[in-house]
Amino acid sequence: MTRAKRADTASAAPHVGDSHDLIRVHGARVNNLKDVSVELPKRRLTVFTGVSGSGKSSLVFGTIAAESQRLINETYSAFVQGFMPTLARPEVDVLEGLTTAISVDQQRMGADPRSTVGTATDANAMLRILFSRLAKPHIGPPSAYSFNTASVRATGAITVERGDRTKAEKATFQRTGGMCTRCEGRGSVSDIDLSQLYDDTKSLAEGAFTIPGWKSDSQWTVQVYAQSGFVDPDKPIRKYTKKELRDFLYGEPVKVKVNGVNLTYEGLIPKIQKSFLSKDKEAMQPHIRAFVERAVTFTTCPECDGTRLSEGARSSKIKRTSIADACTMEIRDLAEWVRGIKEPSVAPLLDALQQTLDSFVEIGLGYLSLDRPAGTLSGGEAQRVKMIRHLGSSLTDVTYVFDEPTIGLHPHDIQRMNKLLLRLRDKGNTVLVVEHKPETIVIADHVVDLGPGAGTGGGTICFEGTVEGLRASDTITGRHFDDRAAVKDTVREATGAMEIRGATANNLRKVDVDVPLGVLVVVTGVAGSGKSSLVHGSIPAGEGVVSIDQSPIRGSRRSNPATYTGLLEPIRKAFAKENGVKPALFSANSEGACPTCNGAGVIYMDLAMMAGVATPCEDCEGKRFQPAVLEYKLGGRDISEVLAMSVAEAEEFFGAGEAHLPAAHRILDRLADVGLGYVSLGQPLTTLSGGERQRLKLATHMGDKGGVYVLDEPTTGLHLADVEQLLGLLDRLVDSGKSVIVVEHHQAVMAHADWIIDLGPGAGHDGGKVVFEGTPADLVETRSTLTGEHLAAYVGG
Repeated sequence: MTRAKRADTASAAPHVGDSHDLIRVHGARVNNLKDVSVELPKRRLTVFTGVSGSGKSSLVFGTIAAESQRLINETYSAFVQGFMPTLARPEVDVLEGLTTAISVDQQRMGADPRSTVGTATDANAMLRILFSRLAKPHIGPPSAYSFNTASVRATGAITVERGDRTKAEKATFQRTGGMCTRCEGRGSVSDIDLSQLYDDTKSLAEGAFTIPGWKSDSQWTVQVYAQSGFVDPDKPIRKYTKKELRDFLYGEPVKVKVNGVNLTYEGLIPKIQKSFLSKDKEAMQPHIRAFVERAVTFTTCPECDGTRLSEGARSSKIKRTSIADACTMEIRDLAEWVRGIKEPSVAPLLDALQQTLDSFVEIGLGYLSLDRPAGTLSGGEAQRVKMIRHLGSSLTDVTYVFDEPTIGLHPHDIQRMNKLLLRLRDKGNTVLVVEHKPETIVIADHVVDLGPGAGTGGGTICFEGTVEGLRASDTITGRHFDDRAAVKDTVREATGAMEIRGATANNLRKVDVDVPLGVLVVVTGVAGSGKSSLVHGSIPAGEGVVSIDQSPIRGSRRSNPATYTGLLEPIRKAFAKENGVKPALFSANSEGACPTCNGAGVIYMDLAMMAGVATPCEDCEGKRFQPAVLEYKLGGRDISEVLAMSVAEAEEFFGAGEAHLPAAHRILDRLADVGLGYVSLGQPLTTLSGGERQRLKLATHMGDKGGVYVLDEPTTGLHLADVEQLLGLLDRLVDSGKSVIVVEHHQAVMAHADWIIDLGPGAGHDGGKVVFEGTPADLVETRSTLTGEHLAAYVGG
């Protein structure tokens, strides 16, 4: 048998297939991009920098990743595409050299109460299979260990066809699930305080209901009960018979006639559960949210003790450990437990599970447990959980797109994240990273700096090249790249202290600490050390405490900075007063809306499986209002012209002269204070970057009355130059007599603090203790903790 000789290819010309080593973008105009053209090297790590709102995400996510996803979707049949989200082609002239893009963004994971770290990463699925094979006593298939699957039994007749005869046979169906029947797999049960729903001394006719929006004349709510025939509308509720009270509170849905209209009557408790408890609390209007917080209390399910699982699932064990015990372990401990199981029959399953759990530890999330609700993860933790499935992937030549992967990471953890990014690149992948932290920018093979400003002042390429070239460039990023905040010579004196005693939330170990008041306090520590547990779990929320966490602000295309901050309200009233008409005319979501586009400014054309097209409304020309409304002026401007103004322009417009409006000016001042002077009042919230949304939220809460401000990582999404402005804002808050407590990893904020509380020494059960209390200067001098070492290196101490 002869073997073909191998030709010597060393001296041969390069193959034409190897020439496609660039991603070319020409003429990108997504959001604020101004005909951007750029060439990105493949199989390299490229970092995109620039101030918040300069167009980084628009280029990376809105153009490159979006077009890659759209092209992949087009490879499916028209039938399959009909079930997929339709994506429009980004506004760009040429896009060449794209590869499959996998986006790992900072979007929080869904806040569904059934979603946990385990269900989001397939670790739970593998554990369930493991227990169904090895656990004793054996209780059934993997579904028997799932808290999302209820046990079902059914018996009935089925029709069987054999040839030309049909025969009825009795059949029984049974499915064993692991769901706790009391809490339905949620781990907690809700208890409704009836005294918050109605005043039982009054009758329905006298207005007994105290539920927001339930007016006496509403046939959809109050009148359904009053005219149902189940209760006497003129009898005080406390005098109802047992049957009347049961029908009133727990009645099954039935059809009733109210004022000649067929409506559904059901008990008050199920109605409240459907209309209020099934919705995301954070998305509710403030007064509705306040009602829910008053009326509903959540307690750990007494039947499953919060494990979400049935008695059967909890009793089935491997090596004296149930699946509930396994899910409550810290993942690094669970990895060791799995390593100790030696069973050849499930060896491939054990290997896959071991790899997933080891990836958690490697990525710095070993302190989490699989039963941790997904909605409680920070943006940085959620992003790293999404990374886990990609670490062991055998795919190569893929484009990985990351949005600030260092969010929520201590400087110590950033080094670990850098190694992971380099590992993905070294497997032959293209890695695109949007980032502000110099520690990550410095590992880039290629840097693209966008700017020079934000919003309309950005959208152009200011620099493209190496990290050394960026340092030497005269761009904002280049000038601030080596900025280092110095530790303050003198710190403010505390005016008092907030005592925290015996704090045990999550991993805290009976922490006793005095938080100084009247100064800038920074709480630091590695990710998972217990910072948020201490601040949000131990500082009482309520009167005098304004808490601004990392939860994202929600909003549709119709929401904009003017509606979100409450700025539109005084503006509408001023327009109405000036012109002698109703304020509702000056809302694009109400009476003043253009009837053609319903106030959206654009017409959406649904093209079935092809991408839907949004075209500016021809009648209102994208202004969103009826022509008659635009006849009304305030200070010579109509409402659409006011909404098109930037914050800086509006601040000047409402600050003096004919349109002087103190209520609007105060809100605009706060928006300018947080560095959003360039954002237009009517810009849809969906087009704002992560950093812009964080600062919009900060500006809104700055108007809340309170003596103590608690901020959770306010530097999220902020450029090096923006951090300086944030420090000035924090100083102004403290100088005005407020107490400011900040959970933060950014060394510039630590150095600027008056007092530091450092938690650690590690994460999870290795943390939960206060390892340092004192001034930044003392921390730098002693270098007694990980934070101290990194802060000393940062300030050059």
